[in-house]
Amino acid sequence: MCRNIKPLFNFDPPATDEEIHDAALQFVRKLSGTTKPSKRNEAAFEQAVISIAKCAQELLGSLETSQPPRDREEVAAKARAKTALRFA
Repeated sequence: MCRNIKPLFNFDPPATDEEIHDAALQFVRKLSGTTKPSKRNEAAFEQAVISIAKCAQELLGSLETSQPPRDREEVAAKARAKTALRFA
């Protein structure tokens, strides 16, 4: 779906409020088909971002796993290597 929305569960350190907000913003942008809403739709757009971020925070807080937390730097390095191969 949205390539810019990255998994946020089971990381050490955990996802920040900013990361969750950014993911919610990307999701609302995808659904609405616009990166910046018109003045008329601005309030609805922002309310959707806030609602989705709240739901995402609740979801991340309630998920459980037996796996150890993933290291952010290690996952980022793997993603960079994959991208390098893709565009080489």
